[in-house]
Amino acid sequence: MAAPSTAAGAAGDSERRRAATTSSPQRRGRGVLTAAVVCVTVAVLAQLPLVGNRVFYYWDDSSSQFLPMWYRLGQDLAHGHWPPLLAPESWMGGNIAAEALFGTYNPVNLANYLLTAALPDLAVAAALIKTEFLVLLALGTYLLCREYGALRHASAAMAIALPFAGMTLYFDASAWAAGLMAFTYTPYVWWAVRRAASGRLNPLWAFLIGALAVTCGNPYGLLGVGVVVIALLAEFAVRRQWPAWRLTLVLGVLIGLVAPLVYLPLLGTAPVTWREIGTVNSGFLTLSASDVLGSSSPTLLPPTRIFTGFGTAVPAAYFAWFTLPLLPWLDFRVLKPRLRLLTGAFVVAGVYLLLTLGPSNLWMFRWPFRLAEYCYLGFAVPLAILLSTRLLTTHFRVRAAGSAAILLAGAYLAWAASPQRWAAHLGALCLVAALTAAALWAHERGRNHFTGALAAGTAAVLGLQLGLFPANVNLTQFRFPHSVQDLKSRFAGRYTGETFQIASIDVARDTVGLHPGGAWRDFLFGNAYLPAGVDSVVSYSGMGFKDFSDTFCFNNSGSACPDAYSALWRPTGFGEASLADLMRVETVVVQDALVPGVSARPGWHVAEKDGVATVLRRDHPVPWPAGRLGWASPDLLVLTDRSGGRQETLSVTSRGDGPRQLVFARLAWPGYRAELNGKELPVTTGPAGLVVVRLPAGSPGGQVTLHWTPPGLLTGFVFAAVGALGALLLGAWSAGLLFRRRED
Repeated sequence: MAAPSTAAGAAGDSERRRAATTSSPQRRGRGVLTAAVVCVTVAVLAQLPLVGNRVFYYWDDSSSQFLPMWYRLGQDLAHGHWPPLLAPESWMGGNIAAEALFGTYNPVNLANYLLTAALPDLAVAAALIKTEFLVLLALGTYLLCREYGALRHASAAMAIALPFAGMTLYFDASAWAAGLMAFTYTPYVWWAVRRAASGRLNPLWAFLIGALAVTCGNPYGLLGVGVVVIALLAEFAVRRQWPAWRLTLVLGVLIGLVAPLVYLPLLGTAPVTWREIGTVNSGFLTLSASDVLGSSSPTLLPPTRIFTGFGTAVPAAYFAWFTLPLLPWLDFRVLKPRLRLLTGAFVVAGVYLLLTLGPSNLWMFRWPFRLAEYCYLGFAVPLAILLSTRLLTTHFRVRAAGSAAILLAGAYLAWAASPQRWAAHLGALCLVAALTAAALWAHERGRNHFTGALAAGTAAVLGLQLGLFPANVNLTQFRFPHSVQDLKSRFAGRYTGETFQIASIDVARDTVGLHPGGAWRDFLFGNAYLPAGVDSVVSYSGMGFKDFSDTFCFNNSGSACPDAYSALWRPTGFGEASLADLMRVETVVVQDALVPGVSARPGWHVAEKDGVATVLRRDHPVPWPAGRLGWASPDLLVLTDRSGGRQETLSVTSRGDGPRQLVFARLAWPGYRAELNGKELPVTTGPAGLVVVRLPAGSPGGQVTLHWTPPGLLTGFVFAAVGALGALLLGAWSAGLLFRRRED
């Protein structure tokens, strides 16, 4: 039986060995070079999906939600508008603070938003930013594995493989950008907090990295911080390192104090939205234990409920091709003296494994499917340590039989999930078997050869998967135009003022098709109108607004039903005003296949009609052009109305003694406050969820101010400030302590 490599370090002495390693400039240089190679390799491999699908990273939510909003936010930032919290003209999708997905307090996000706004093509911006985070994920994984004592070559192999795990590549990187960002920060938080607790990094840096994870725009970043802190507390408790335990606890609390700033608006807004917060199991996007056991099978398509029905169309549970087939060759004895050292890794892997196999909805967290990658991150650390030792070559036939059994079991699970793809499963089995044999051969020729074989295998399997599954067809490919100039030339100036679209994505798909030459000649959905500069009622929302969506039967992407057309013109009880009047709608775009026979209405004319869409436009401009006032009581004269996003200021005079009302083209999100000459006025919810301000009878004229503040914003800022101040004090104390030690 081969002995563990001496380079892996003696058991229980990894901390001292690592310190000695980092003290050598030559070894540090090799470490930097290896990290650079990892980053370049991942950056190159991240371009492979674009070979067969040039909009791979501009898919589903990335094209309908993230990139268009990033463009809009980047424009706002470029004009000095920060923080962007409310865009009333985007209606259901305009409560940016409550959506929480856009991380407007995260400086990395803000820099990328500026980049998006500066580029002429949204698909290019998506590819650049997704590549950025895939590379950062690889670097963070490398640093984390090295932190636990894994050697450079093994850490590099795991770091190159993890960004191309099935969930990470096909869901987060392709479509769910905020999920990719949250996952990317997790290894850095783990690495930074552990180093800070061990006295090898100023705690202020750990706090800042943790704050980036919390503010990135996805609750899984906050969950990652919580799990990592709990895991490290367990690790330091088992090792009886109580000073490190206390510092970890303090850092966890300080980082956690940032969370209210991001998530209190979401929780405070939830009552008026369709967002469900609870614990249920619908079986939607869940994984089974067999899916995880097949994580080295490149063609295993987990059989779970998903958006398109039953069964995934991509290898969502895939981790890395070599993790399971090489198990019989690993020397697990090396882990025995390191069990306490690896407690944190086992806790992270274990907690996320339980969550991955858990219910479909757990409080605000849903779809446990997406937690598999965090579980794999936890397992990556002990695997990297195992790969740091020499593989065992005794009892060769027994070990080879073990690898063969694992390969066959994975192939069987893949076949059982999708029998019709038997040829693909057979090809994948042959490829992984050949790669396993090549890795064993390369291992005998040195670490660099071994690392090269593992990385080359990752590239080969990635190529196979992309050939078989070039796109995640479980998610919607809208095929929106991604050239900003193209979007503007199609719609800017054509759909003017507040634009109300009544159309359905499903009907568009079935009639003219979802592509620039089809539906997108006349319609867009989600946030896709934003780069064109169109103020569209249609927007993407993960939160929704129940009254508004129920009135017009809007879904999260802005698809409507035929009843939306009649609802738009329905009397509201405010004089003769319809909802179109209260909402200040100037352009109405109607899908002919959804609502046939649309013609001109009183006060409106048909501006376009091409057999696919009918466009109505007002005969006369809406009143109060500088604001968002939709209606005022007849005995109330509005002299001026100016809107500034979160605030509206009106100058009014009274022409009677009765009670009067103002209706604004704004959704009544929690947080609105109105005043007349400094005296508070009642704010209520009107038809379709619009803001209504009531002026009491006999009230004088003057200045009416309507202001919106997200629920819990002030509390969130206070908590975040306390956390930042605590981190500064902790960082100063740590720096002073280190200085005194050096003086001694």
